[in-house]
Amino acid sequence: MIDPCSGDAITLDELVEALERERWDARDEHSLAALGPWLARLGRNRRFLADLAITELEQRFAGQRESSYGAQVLMLRPPATRYALRANFWPARDDAVVKAGGTAPFFYDLPHDHNFSFLTTGYLGPGYWSDYYLFDGDVTGLAGEAARLVFDERARLEPGKLLLYRAHHDVHVQQPPDSFSVSLNILAATPAQAWRTQYRFDTATDTVTQAMTTTASEALVALATRLGGDTGTALAADFAGRHPHPRMRATALAALTGGTLDRTTLHRAAERAMDDSSPLVTAAAKAILARTTSGSEPTFPCDP
Repeated sequence: MIDPCSGDAITLDELVEALERERWDARDEHSLAALGPWLARLGRNRRFLADLAITELEQRFAGQRESSYGAQVLMLRPPATRYALRANFWPARDDAVVKAGGTAPFFYDLPHDHNFSFLTTGYLGPGYWSDYYLFDGDVTGLAGEAARLVFDERARLEPGKLLLYRAHHDVHVQQPPDSFSVSLNILAATPAQAWRTQYRFDTATDTVTQAMTTTASEALVALATRLGGDTGTALAADFAGRHPHPRMRATALAALTGGTLDRTTLHRAAERAMDDSSPLVTAAAKAILARTTSGSEPTFPCDP
């Protein structure tokens, strides 16, 4: 919880000017939290979001062309170097869009953390509900790994309420609001963000169920081994042995099963990977060794 402080309503342009002018560090939670009152002041502007929505409709959503989000999100400005600004729409469980498409597009009933910190404030409606848990972030990402979540509270994001979600520390299970609601966000952005893994959890068993983050390069390494011949396979083998991030080393090692390596060479690569310091990599190596020893197809526990 952050004190929204007082202050008159501001425009979206004034918020952007403040974010560009203020000295703050997107990697520092306290620095980001200090921007909270600016977001709260935008939340007191009861016209700006409707005006923006009308403009987007008139211009065929020209302002959303750089958005990587779905229909739940309206980007308030194109992403900047240190931040992104967005509005999130939260339909109720009995709203037509949920009845037609289910809850998955809105991440309802899905325990998860975030790989970035962000500020949020309730803007419209009663606000979505969340069960909040505390998380120490000390996991490798293997399915079934103990998460050690600590339940904190159940609360909703009411209009004017201001929160800081801390990367790899706050886990929430979002539930639909009692009626349609909207929240506003300032998302912190850093160059390393893509290599910080977001997790999905099972709160009933207090375990990690999935690593949810995949970079473009992780997706491409599988393509390289399947279509790139010896060159693509050699690149994946190099990544599996030397890439600085364990998630890529594990992904590249798994991708080698679709490359041009013969069974013996693949087996040796997996044996070398068993000395890796990351459990993600050794789990992928064990799956390959099981295949090359028994001849059966492996099941990779760290499938991106």
